[in-house]
Order: sequence, then C-alpha cells, then structure tokens
Amino acid sequence: MTEEKEFRAGFVALIGRPNVGKSTIMNNILGTKLSIVSPKPQTTRMRILGVKHNKDAQIIFLDTPGIQKGKDLLTKTVVESAVSSMEEADVLVMIIEADKGWTKEDEQLLHNYIEKLNKPTILVINKIDKMKDKRLLLPLIEESAKKYNFVEIIPVSAIKGQNLDDFVQTLKKYLPPSPPLFPEDQITDLPIKFYIAEIIREKVFQNTKKEIPYSAAVEVESIEEGKVKKDLLIIRANIYVEKENHKAIIIGKKGQMLKKIGKEAREELEHLLGKKIHLELWVKVKPRWKEDIRLLKVLGYQYIS
Repeated sequence: MTEEKEFRAGFVALIGRPNVGKSTIMNNILGTKLSIVSPKPQTTRMRILGVKHNKDAQIIFLDTPGIQKGKDLLTKTVVESAVSSMEEADVLVMIIEADKGWTKEDEQLLHNYIEKLNKPTILVINKIDKMKDKRLLLPLIEESAKKYNFVEIIPVSAIKGQNLDDFVQTLKKYLPPSPPLFPEDQITDLPIKFYIAEIIREKVFQNTKKEIPYSAAVEVESIEEGKVKKDLLIIRANIYVEKENHKAIIIGKKGQMLKKIGKEAREELEHLLGKKIHLELWVKVKPRWKEDIRLLKVLGYQYIS
C-alpha cells in the first residue's frame, strides 16, 4: 500500500523588475488571465493573487508589481504592495531575463529586498527563447549561483510554456505542510470590478502604444444584469487620464479609438465571464489622480493609510 503524499499549501511571491514576465508566468500556469499583460513595463500596479490547485498541493501565487522609482502616492503604494507580498510569502521567486542577464536593477532588488527577508528563494531565468546563443545559458546559471544562495535555478520560457511544469513541481517541495487555504473552485481573491477594470486598462495600453504614459486608470462604476436578458451584463466604466490631450488620444478621431478599446475589452470579457456584455466607457480628465487618496482607494489600491 503506497503512502499518500503530505498535502502542501503556501504563498509564492513572483518578484522582478518591470516586464520580466511575472504576469505571463502566473497566467500560463493557471491557464487563465488574471494579470494584464503588456509589452510595456510597469503594467501591474498591485498584488494579484492566483491559486493553482493540484492533487497534492495548492500554490498561491502573488504576482507583485515591479519595484519602481517615483514620489507620487500611486508609486509609493505600488512599492508597498510588492514589499508586503514578499513579507507574507512562504517562498520567493526572483525572475530575470535570459537575453539581458543580470541588470543593475536586478542586483538592487536582490540586495535591497530579497537578501533581507532570508526566505527560500528560487531564481527563474525567463525568456530563454530569446537567447540568440543558447550556449550562454550555462554561464548565466553559474553566475547566478554565485550571486546568492538560491535553492533552485530554473530556466523557462513563459511565453512558450517551456519548463513551467518543472517549475511548478519544484515549487511544491518548498511549500509548508498545510490543508488547502482556498476552496477548489476559487482561483483568485480579485473583486469582479477590479478584474473588469484591468481588462479595460490592458486594452488602453495595447492600443495607445507610447502615446499614453502610465497615467491611465479605470474605475468600474456599475455592473447590472439586463432587465429583459438576464444573461446580459451592463457594465459602465470611467477611464481617468491626467491631461486633455491624453483624453483626445484615447477617444481618437470620431471616437474610433475608444470604440476599438471597448470592442476588444467587451470580447475578452464575454469570453472570460461567459456572458454577453454591453460595455459603456467614458474618458474623464482628472489632473494628479495619482495623488487622490479617495480615488486610489476606489480603484482598489490596498496599501493606502
């Protein structure tokens, strides 16, 4: 008679500078999109929780915002969110890019945060598919082993799903013995309004390219069932920007850009929520909204006193 494995469950913080692939790794492991993904850095602004259910373990991923510099209230809140996630995690996962190797920002993150926490830390070397010369991977692994006492070093390609299964199996070893911490049918603690707002914000980023800096935020004002069609969700949301010219860019000529953003967001939300969506979007100018405590709380930023 074979002995059953002890069940394990715990929190795993994904840590790295902006745009190293934290959100892509979590989304691909979970098989669904919780964190928005953009080729632009600093897309994730707060801790996103995602639960991976296995028969012998429950891995609770914390997709942290990239540590960034800035003095406004939003940036301070983003950094506090990342630090808090590291502190509550059982295991830390530091992520660097294979094609860029160790950067100055990676070194600072390692020395200023990870080394001080003294927690089991796995190094993930992401984007190995982008390495022009694969022979450089082994020297990078050897260099990384000298940087810090990583318990494991795992090369992956999040975008192609390469080695992600090995990464998950490895993670389990470092989780504490524990019963499941979340029900089997729960994969996140995100409020539905936040989930919807993040999808809309992603479409703003993807369509406005470099024209809109990181000054856009989305507030879902209301979600209602259709009065006649009960399988229809009517969603009304505001897109906040800091300047009039940003508003003009998002609306576009004859409203075409806003229509495109709305159409793409609606289609994705219909696929994710399994319902027909009627989406109404308004663009509003709110100068210095990043310093507006009331609005930041409405938008869901958790670490504001």
